[in-house]
Amino acid sequence: MGLALLSGAALALPSTVAHAADTLISQGKAVTASSTENGGTPAASAVDGNNATRWSSAASDQQWLQVDLGATATIGKVVLNWEAAYGKSYQIQTSDNGTDWTTVYSTTTGTGGTETINIAGSGRYVRMNGVARATGYGYSLWEFQVFGSFGSTDPGSCGTANAAQGRPATASSTENGGTGAALAVDGDNGTRWSSAASDPQWLQVDLGSTQQICQVVLNWEAAYGKSYQLQTSDNGTGWTTVYSTTTGTGGTETINVTGSGRYLRMNGTARGTAWGYSLWELGVHTGGGPTVPPVQGGGDLGPNVLVFDPGTPGIQAKVDEVFAKQESNQFGSDRYALLFKPGTYSNINAQIGFYTSIAGLGLRPDDTVFNGDVTVDAGWFGGNATQNFWRSAENLSLKPVNGTDRWAVSQAAPFRRMHVQGGLNLAPNGYGWASGGYIADSKIDGTVGNYSQQQWYTRDSAIGGFSNGVWNQTFSGVQGAPAQGFPNPPYTTLATTPVSREKPFLYLDGGAYKVFVPAKRTDASGISWADGAGPGSSLPLDRFYVVKPGATAATINQALAQGLNLLFTPGVYHVDRTIEVTRPDTVVLGLGLATVVPDNGVTAMRTADVDGIRLAGLLFDAGTVNSPALLQVGPDGASANHAADPTTVQDVFARIGGAGPGSATTAMVINSNNTIVDHTWLWRADHGAGVGWNANPSDYGMLVRGNDVLATGLFVEHFKKYDVEWSGERGRTIFYQNEIAYDAPNQAAVQNGATKGWAAYKVDDNVNVHEGWGLGSYCYFNVDPTIRMDHGFEAPNKPNVRFHDILVNSLGGNGQFDHVINSTGAGTSGTSTTPSNLVSYP
Repeated sequence: MGLALLSGAALALPSTVAHAADTLISQGKAVTASSTENGGTPAASAVDGNNATRWSSAASDQQWLQVDLGATATIGKVVLNWEAAYGKSYQIQTSDNGTDWTTVYSTTTGTGGTETINIAGSGRYVRMNGVARATGYGYSLWEFQVFGSFGSTDPGSCGTANAAQGRPATASSTENGGTGAALAVDGDNGTRWSSAASDPQWLQVDLGSTQQICQVVLNWEAAYGKSYQLQTSDNGTGWTTVYSTTTGTGGTETINVTGSGRYLRMNGTARGTAWGYSLWELGVHTGGGPTVPPVQGGGDLGPNVLVFDPGTPGIQAKVDEVFAKQESNQFGSDRYALLFKPGTYSNINAQIGFYTSIAGLGLRPDDTVFNGDVTVDAGWFGGNATQNFWRSAENLSLKPVNGTDRWAVSQAAPFRRMHVQGGLNLAPNGYGWASGGYIADSKIDGTVGNYSQQQWYTRDSAIGGFSNGVWNQTFSGVQGAPAQGFPNPPYTTLATTPVSREKPFLYLDGGAYKVFVPAKRTDASGISWADGAGPGSSLPLDRFYVVKPGATAATINQALAQGLNLLFTPGVYHVDRTIEVTRPDTVVLGLGLATVVPDNGVTAMRTADVDGIRLAGLLFDAGTVNSPALLQVGPDGASANHAADPTTVQDVFARIGGAGPGSATTAMVINSNNTIVDHTWLWRADHGAGVGWNANPSDYGMLVRGNDVLATGLFVEHFKKYDVEWSGERGRTIFYQNEIAYDAPNQAAVQNGATKGWAAYKVDDNVNVHEGWGLGSYCYFNVDPTIRMDHGFEAPNKPNVRFHDILVNSLGGNGQFDHVINSTGAGTSGTSTTPSNLVSYP
C-alpha cells in the first residue's frame, strides 16, 4: 500500500489499514485540559457522551485536552466533534505516562465540524494538542472520542502494586520516636507504626492524586484494631467510609473495597489489646477506573507576560499601551507582567498602572539596567496617590533621567530588590496625599524623599538618606536609615531585622527560565545581593506547573500532589475547591498580581504544617459566597517547630469587595509556628463595587494562632471586628498600618461588649510575650462621625508584652479614639488630623 505525504499538511494521514475495533473507550474517563473558558465548559464535558455540552479553552494558543483511558489501549480512531471554535492546526498524540508524547496525526488544515481520524497507535493517554486556532475564540469540542481496544490489561482490574508505599503518611499519635507513621508505608515488614494506647486513633496516607481504590491490606503487629473503618477523602478533611468492622482479627487482613480518593485512612475506634494500634504495613491497591493524568511542568509563560530584550522594537510603545489600559483600571480583570532580559535599555520611562509588575530577568538588579525610569504618579486621580494599589517593581537597576525616580504608591505596591542610581521620590507630582508603602532588599544611592507619605516601611536595604516623615516611618536593617526619633521626627529605627528571607523571583539562566529561592537571614542589615545573587538555590521551570488563565483547582492540586511548584501567570483564577499546599519547601509564586477567587465558599488556599513553604505575589479576592478564610497557613492546632525553615508569606494580598460583592469571615489565618509574613495588605473595601456594611462583610483581617510568628510590613484595614487578633506566643510586628472600618452605621454596630469599638490590633489576654514597633491606627467614620473608640490597641498588661512607637489618629475628626492602648495614651480630638503618640508601653 502506498501513502502520499503532503508537505505542511500532515505528519500522518488517516490510515486505511485495519485498525483496533471501533469500540468507544474514552467516554466517562478522567480528562484534563490546559485551560477552560469558564466554569460551564469543563474538560469533562468533552467525554460525557452529550453533544449539547462542550469543553472550551482560553482564547490563546497552545491548548490541549487529554483523556486517561485507565490502561494502555490499541487506538484505531479518534473523532473530534468541534463546536464553531475549532482547531486549524493540531496534533493527536498518545502517551504511556502522560508526560512523553508520540504524535500519531498532525494537520495544519483542520476543517472543524466532525473530523474522523483513523490512526494506528497505542497508549494510556490520548491528547488533542492544539497549535493554531481557526477563530478568535479558543478550542471547543462537543465530544472527544477515542475508539480502540484493551489487550490483556483491563482498566477495571485491581492493581498489584502498593500505591501507598513511600507516600506521605500521618497519624493521630505515635507511641514513640521509633514508631512513626512513615514506617507503615516503607515496604519493610520489620518496621511499624504504633499509636498511643487510647481510642480513637488513625493512620492516613496521601496517594498523591485521586485514585480508584479496590483493596486495602492491613498487616497488623500484635496490637491490632478490633473495631475500625477504612475511609477515603479527596481533601483530607471530609471522609467517606468504604469499610467498617467491629470484629477485626489482627494478622494480615485483605479487604476488597470500592471507593475513590486521594487519601486513605484506617480509623480505629476500639483496640483489640490494651496497647495502641500497630501496623507493620498499610497497603493500598488501585484500579477499577481512571486516575487523574499527570500534569506537565514548564512551558511558556502565557499570554499576559511580555518579555523584552534590548533589541526588541517598540518597547516604549508597548509599555505605554499597557499603561493606557491599566492607569485607572482599579477593579478590572486585566493582569500583566513586563519582564526584561539582562542588558541595557535606553530612553525608557515605564509607567506602571494597576495589576502590572515590572521586573528584570537577571540574578542581580544590576544585570538589567534602565537608562530611564520606572514611574508611578497620580495624574489619573487628581494628584492623590492614596489609591495607587496593586503593582510592583523588582530586580532592576535604574539611572533616572533627571536623577530621581518617582514611586508614588500606597498599599500593595512593593519596591523590591531594586537599585536606584540616584534618588527616589515617594510622593506624587504636586505632593498630594499618599498612603504607602514598602521597600525591601533595595539600594538607593541618593536620598529617599518621603514628602507626603503618611507612613512607610523600609527593610534590609541601603539608602543614601531619608528626607522627612509624617506619622510613622519605620526602618529595620536599613543601612543609612535616620536615627531613632519617634515621635519627632516620626522615625522608628531598628538596626537589624530579626529574621528575613527575600521573595523568590524568576530569572533567565542563559535561555532557560529558573526561579531563585533566597535563603533565610538572621539579624540582617543591608541588601542580600551585595556579593552576587546572595545565598539561595535555583529551581528550573520544569519543576513548576505554569498556571495560565483557565486552569482549574483540580489540575492545580494534581500538580502539587505530583511534587510540582506553582508559577501563577497574570490572570484571575476561580477555584471551586481549596488549593492544598502540603509538601515542604513548595514555592507558590505569582506574576502580575495573579488573583485567586474562591467559589462556593471554599478557603482559597491552605497549607500543611510543614517546613519552608514560600507563598508570594498573589491577590486573594473574596467570592460572593462566604469563605471561612481566604488564606490559611497551617491547619488548626498546628504545633511543629519551623524555626530552621519557616514558611514565608510575601506580597500576598487579600480583598473583600471592591471588584464586586465578596464575603469572608477572615482574610488570613496563620496557624503554623515561626511563619514570616513579609508585606501584606488585607483590605475590606471602602470603595468600588459591592461595598457596604452588609454588602462585603468580613470580621477579621488576620488571626495569628501560631507561636513565634513575625510580621514585617503589616497593612490591614476596615474589618468589622479585630483587624488583627494575635493569640500565639512570642509574636513580633515591625510596622503596622491600619484604618478602622469607615462604614459602621452607628456606635452600637462596633460595640464590643462593654468596650467601645473593636481594637485595630488585639493581643489576647492569655499571651505572655509579644512585641511591636512602629504601629499606627486611624479612624474615619464617614457614616457616623460621632463614633468613639476606647483605644486603637488592646493587650494584656504584662511586662513582656511591649510596644514601641505607636499612635492613633482621627482623620478630619470623623470619630475619635479615647486612648492609644488599653487606658494608656492621650485620646484624639478636634478636626486637625493630629496623631496621639505613645513612645512605649507599658
